[in-house]
Amino acid sequence: MSATRPSQPLRLYRSPFSGHAHRVELFLSLLDLPFEMIDVNLGAGDQKKPEFLAKNPFGQVPVIEDGTVTLADSNAILVYLASRYGDASWLPRDPLGAAGVQRFLSLAAGEIFRGPASARMVALFGAPLDREAACATAAQLFGILEPHLAGQSFLTGSQVTIADVAAYSYIAHAPEGGIALDGYPHIRRWLRRIEALPGFVAMRANQPLAA
Repeated sequence: MSATRPSQPLRLYRSPFSGHAHRVELFLSLLDLPFEMIDVNLGAGDQKKPEFLAKNPFGQVPVIEDGTVTLADSNAILVYLASRYGDASWLPRDPLGAAGVQRFLSLAAGEIFRGPASARMVALFGAPLDREAACATAAQLFGILEPHLAGQSFLTGSQVTIADVAAYSYIAHAPEGGIALDGYPHIRRWLRRIEALPGFVAMRANQPLAA
């Protein structure tokens, strides 16, 4: 539940197959905030039309509108929502706790994007990326996260934060990029913990995911 409530429903501009957009949808639902989803047809190029570029000049989803506030970039949106509507557990205010979350937000924009997210983009959408390099990055990433999660429930410790929300979608959907999670029991248990949270919503899958 959120600490405060918006005066009107937020708007989320998204693509249902975008892990970046799913991060925001998931967090809005975990916070139990009222929102409406507006699908942007990426295949038709709607994200490059003037009316959308006025919301995000980079022509990317997600974008949220919260009253007079328009904000793009999934991780920036998570920080905004946690700061405005969440309690301090989602984004710790102490220096070390905040830095711990930022570490994984950077990982979400770095190795997670270059690894499982990029492999999925090649496999599902034919993106002109190096799939072999993406799979190698994912293997290195998972090799680090697996022992990291062996001794704790969530990425920064015993409490779920926006770090987990940012990392979840593309790791959960790594099998769509041909990257199996079978050999990573601690990562899979971490995924199940997130999926057990009240308000969890799954991202639509293009292919069956491994249990």
